[in-house]
Amino acid sequence: MAATGKSKRLDLGTLGGLAVAVAGILGGYLLEGGKPGDVLGESAALIVFGGCLGATLVANPIGMVKAAARRVRDLLFEEGDDSGELVERLVGFSQAARKQGIVSLEQDVLAIEDPFLRKAMLLAVDGMDLQEIRSIMELEMDTAEHRAEAEAKVFESAGGFAPTIGIIGAVLGLIIVMGDLKDMDKVGKGIAAAFVATIYGVGSANLMFLPAAHKIKARAARARLRQELILEGVCGIVEGMNPKMIRAKLEAYLEKASQRKPRAVEAARAA
Repeated sequence: MAATGKSKRLDLGTLGGLAVAVAGILGGYLLEGGKPGDVLGESAALIVFGGCLGATLVANPIGMVKAAARRVRDLLFEEGDDSGELVERLVGFSQAARKQGIVSLEQDVLAIEDPFLRKAMLLAVDGMDLQEIRSIMELEMDTAEHRAEAEAKVFESAGGFAPTIGIIGAVLGLIIVMGDLKDMDKVGKGIAAAFVATIYGVGSANLMFLPAAHKIKARAARARLRQELILEGVCGIVEGMNPKMIRAKLEAYLEKASQRKPRAVEAARAA
């Protein structure tokens, strides 16, 4: 009855959304007669991303910035929905507990890969009081949610700094251009190149940093719902509920959670 880890797959929403956004912007630019090379600028990228990183480090603890950076890989992959499998596993645990006692589950529990489920079941197997189990696991849920929100705020702060630093880059470019007004052809090209930094700043904020913050919050809300499902199932096992009642309770909870999910995600975005 060992629990397997949740499978991960490429998040097509993240990759596809970014591709559509970039294609739409560049496509419109090219249709208007723009040249791809005109929006490429190493110096503009250095100013915007270097300045944005520095400002983000000033605004946030370095440990939190590192934790947020590690989230980038998670944004590219998403975990499959294993709610149905969780219900079956918890019902299986409840059936074994009623037949052989909850202590008999110890070996199966130790083999569980999901850390939240394993911890909750270990507390139950150790005979901890139901209220104490709820208190400990709810504290863990709150901690994980707060950590995700803090990491999302790192991306939000980067999204706030990037456009302003893009403007700084544009102004710096204009200062260089205005220093030599002899060749008006070069002046025109220089002014156009100066605004590339603004594009990088606004584009990175609205296509990368702010969407990343929203997705982290949405994922945290989804993880919270999953953990609540686990906790309800474990508490039912501790209470000695009939496995059929546990199944009915968890299936009802899944239906309720599916209705709560859009509101939870919307609340995460508004936070």
